[in-house]
Amino acid sequence: MTPAEVLDLARARGVMIATAESCTGGLIIGHLTDVPGSSAVVDRGFVTYSNAAKIEMLGILPETLNTHGAVSEEIAAEMASGALARSQAGIAVAVTGIAGPGGSEHKPEGRVCFGLADAWGIRTETVDFGALGRDAVRAATVEHALHLLASALRAD
Repeated sequence: MTPAEVLDLARARGVMIATAESCTGGLIIGHLTDVPGSSAVVDRGFVTYSNAAKIEMLGILPETLNTHGAVSEEIAAEMASGALARSQAGIAVAVTGIAGPGGSEHKPEGRVCFGLADAWGIRTETVDFGALGRDAVRAATVEHALHLLASALRAD
């Protein structure tokens, strides 16, 4: 799924897009805004790399961070919900993960949690891309986020 195809789907639905990004550092919104005319359907992107930024910019609950950690579906859900609430968008995608190098036994390198929020609610999922290296994990995360946006924008 290309960024242009996602934008075309959003345009057809009359929906603005927002992103909330941690491990990708703004790559998703960057790919979307690389496309000429993207301003018609891209509202904003939140780059919330630190936990403090997630709390301040997206309204993530410190209790959720303490209980589940930053790399969790619970945080991805709160990020997506926060981006939707703090924008003019009708759909928001969020990513938080461990691009590498490193990780832990419970949260390995290549694990990324995704959140998607729109008028039909919030959906989350976790993908373990594996220890592909930082650049490859981030690229795979962008691709998967674009696929999630497209799937949601195609849904009735």
